[in-house]
Amino acid sequence: MYDDILLPTDGSSGTLEALEHALTIARDRDATVHALYVVESRLYRAADDDTKDDVRATLEEEGDRALEDARIRIEDAGVGCVTERREGTPQKEITEYADEVGIDLIVMGTHSKTGPERMASLGSTTERVVKNADQPVLVVDIR
Repeated sequence: MYDDILLPTDGSSGTLEALEHALTIARDRDATVHALYVVESRLYRAADDDTKDDVRATLEEEGDRALEDARIRIEDAGVGCVTERREGTPQKEITEYADEVGIDLIVMGTHSKTGPERMASLGSTTERVVKNADQPVLVVDIR
């Protein structure tokens, strides 16, 4: 049922918690974990012209580190791994990758929020992926 699991990563500690859930599912089902990092294009496009290239390079380096960290953890767990870095709008790239590759499950982390905080966070990447993905999304509550 779950042969390919997508783990979008930003390199944060929250991603590590989501990764543990993805690894448990992957080991139980002999699945492959796909780690995906999206360089958010609006971040470097908003930079001054003289710093755009530096901002972009920094974001790409952060992405490469996040993917390498994920790859090491996934392979150390004895699970098949695919990594990819893309550029664009995170929620769009996540859902497009899931469709293109035939992902069966997306595993993402989100920070626990209540009341007004929850309402303010409705625009988060995780929320948008949940609303737009054709695949099931496991949201790991990170406290």
